[in-house]
Amino acid sequence: MTEILMPAMGESIHEATVLTLLKKPGDRVEMDEPLLEVATDKVDTEIPATQAGILKEWLVQEGDVATIGKPICRVETDAVGTTSSEATTSQPKAPEEISDTEEAASYLENQVQTAISEPVRTENTANVGRYYSPLVLTISQTEGISMDELNTVPGTGVDGRVTKNDMLDYVARRSTPPATPEPKPTPVASAPVVSKPSFSTGDVEIQEMDRMRKLIAERMVDSKRIAPHVSSFVETDMTAIVRWRERMKVQFQKEYGENLTYTPLLIEAVVKAIKDFPMINSSVEGDRILIKKAVNVGMAVALPSGNLIVPVIHNADQYNLVGLTKKINDLTKRARENKLKADDLADGTYTVSNIGTFGNLMGTPIIVQPQVAIMAFGAIQKKPAVIETPEGDLIGIRHKMFISHSYDHRIVDGSLGGQFVKRVSDYLEAFDADRKLI
Repeated sequence: MTEILMPAMGESIHEATVLTLLKKPGDRVEMDEPLLEVATDKVDTEIPATQAGILKEWLVQEGDVATIGKPICRVETDAVGTTSSEATTSQPKAPEEISDTEEAASYLENQVQTAISEPVRTENTANVGRYYSPLVLTISQTEGISMDELNTVPGTGVDGRVTKNDMLDYVARRSTPPATPEPKPTPVASAPVVSKPSFSTGDVEIQEMDRMRKLIAERMVDSKRIAPHVSSFVETDMTAIVRWRERMKVQFQKEYGENLTYTPLLIEAVVKAIKDFPMINSSVEGDRILIKKAVNVGMAVALPSGNLIVPVIHNADQYNLVGLTKKINDLTKRARENKLKADDLADGTYTVSNIGTFGNLMGTPIIVQPQVAIMAFGAIQKKPAVIETPEGDLIGIRHKMFISHSYDHRIVDGSLGGQFVKRVSDYLEAFDADRKLI
């Protein structure tokens, strides 16, 4: 008998909440086959089996908090057998009418608890292009949802997979007719969690935080408690970059099939500055400063749900502009579709945030722990500015942008924090207007 442990899921992640158990005791599991779905403060993901054999016992249940490095199940690795038993049970019948959404959800929850140990209909699934867990198939069978209809259910799990919560939400909406002639809007598939209920009391609407928002709140409070934040600001002339991008973006799209945004150009300058000031690429552990050799740049991405996630460009200093653009576009797309893996969010050493996309000029971003600094780029605006020339000073229209830099004053003083943000600005202003794509 072998115990499978909860694997490491990135720096600063010590536990994860169990969302869905994908196997039942008695099922055979293969190496790297998904065993369960878990959620951390950063991402929802599947945990694969590290041993092949027969699952004998779960040591965690749905809703439990699993600790990294602790056993989650026991597998009999030397057993050779079949999957679940062939015993059949009568199918529970749903009520003829469920007029209330909460009643529908409650009913489905009860059905789910009994369905976990029941065999699942598997016929007609071979031609389906999506993977469905036994629990999802059982819910669809219980509710009379055909495979064609099941294929239309939006999935919020890894790789767009349909989860238990997706099914509960779908059946609740399916069972409750809309109050008005206009149909209710279908939640976007990329939302990472089902919306929390809200209700009004007097003139106040009360809405519960979803799981991700609660964890973001905890992390932000922790960061302000741990690190004394100081901020510096620099105004940068982006004219050369703006003109170059306008001239090259169509060619870039044709040659590489990617949209050329400002983000890779900004991150490229940050990476160069990190090489000049390696102390900014560090973390604090007690009385020790850990200076990281890998330059792993996190970038804040706003999600359709209104929450925030920070995927990481690992070894960002090893990409050219084309590679950096492809990596950024890929991470951004998968973040908004809820398809990031745990590794995509692990081991960041420095973070940037492009608040200019929301029309903001500057800000005081909060450091992502255990990093020691974070940079925010504001909106690019046309402004009158003094232009120095050999013939004298002139007034001209330039594209200007504010850069905000927050840093941990325990180890980053104003000298280092200020020099670093100024160096990023210098690299942006010195951009070669005649630069080739490669």
